[in-house]
Amino acid sequence: MLHQIPTESLGPLGAPMTHAVETCVHCGFCLAACPTYRELGQEMDTPRGRIVLMKEVLEGTLPLAAAQPHVDRCLGCLACEPACPSGVPYRDLISPFRALMQAKTRRSPAEILRRYVTAQTVPYPARFRIATILGRLGKLFRPLMPPSVRPMLDLVPDKLPPAQHWPLVTPARGERRARVALLAGCAQQVLDPDINTATIEVLTRNGVDVVLPDGQGCCGGLAWHSGDLRAARAFARRNLDAFPSDVDAILTNAAGCGSAMHEYHLILRGTPDEARAEKFRHRVQDVSVFLQKLGLRDLPKGSGSIVKIAYHDACHLSNAQGVRRQPRELLRAIPGVELCELADAQMCCGSAGSYNLDQPEIAASLGEKKARAVIATGATVVASGNIGCLTQLRMHLARQGSSIRIRHTMQILRDAYAKNK
Repeated sequence: MLHQIPTESLGPLGAPMTHAVETCVHCGFCLAACPTYRELGQEMDTPRGRIVLMKEVLEGTLPLAAAQPHVDRCLGCLACEPACPSGVPYRDLISPFRALMQAKTRRSPAEILRRYVTAQTVPYPARFRIATILGRLGKLFRPLMPPSVRPMLDLVPDKLPPAQHWPLVTPARGERRARVALLAGCAQQVLDPDINTATIEVLTRNGVDVVLPDGQGCCGGLAWHSGDLRAARAFARRNLDAFPSDVDAILTNAAGCGSAMHEYHLILRGTPDEARAEKFRHRVQDVSVFLQKLGLRDLPKGSGSIVKIAYHDACHLSNAQGVRRQPRELLRAIPGVELCELADAQMCCGSAGSYNLDQPEIAASLGEKKARAVIATGATVVASGNIGCLTQLRMHLARQGSSIRIRHTMQILRDAYAKNK
């Protein structure tokens, strides 16, 4: 328990943080599930160890500088939550702690610059596209670049797909069964805009009107997980205002975005928008959940031959939202699909928002292991439900010389429907 600092002194985030700390019984079941413990083997780099460190910082018995490296190394993958027999809501502690400590955290000038550039580009598609183009030029001079910049350059793709644009409303094909609003995302619009195109096509083909609300923006996840509470709240309020109430659901096709939107009540806790955020989050669903519940009206025919697909569980889909069964069932609905499970499937791929930039060595090790697990399945395609995971898999599979195709679940469904013609 937090004995020396009253919960009230922590502000509106104090109560959920205190509850998370008090719920932990230090049993250690989280250790085997934690990627950083598997990588580093240190108690302080486990959820249990970090809970103790954060507790002592909040109580004033440990300087922040002693805990900061270990808190920074947390991926926020939440693999600890399903592994915890006590039900510790770790998500209610890690991001709020980073937010409360942001002003007190000391970082090097290079870290400050990198975080600033990330925060000012990734959440804004137009800026991110320009930054990516400039990054491609920077890769030509990578050996001359400071070490802190090289991880950013490594993530820059060799080429970008053309920008795509979608109508504000795409009507259902045939009889309308539902009406939804879709979050377009940020980095996804630049790195793989076809994911949105595929999502809209699959939904409309199954009788769903798709609305892309004008005025929507970044989900706020990148800011929230890096401790920038002010920016996270601004992004959350923007989406609360933008998304309509006359839809059956608010859909996301990026696991990290869906997870962040489910935490709007926490991001906006203690503000006049908290009640609105609480109602909003209950309307948010991953597209796979919505489609599986609605049922596929048009069944894809497939290619007529066996296709082995490896499915990678995005952490913020499986751990944060508890979505594992639905995307698998949608893929199995395609005739000829043989779904392959990965070894150590619960292990994060190392993407985790900006983790590739902040902790490049750990991220690279996790990415390499995940790529090897995919290759070991013998699959010709790997599917996932998050743009960060898909980008990480693409980079590490390419490094290992693999020709395995990387696709979003909705892209695979869309492509299967195309064979119906």
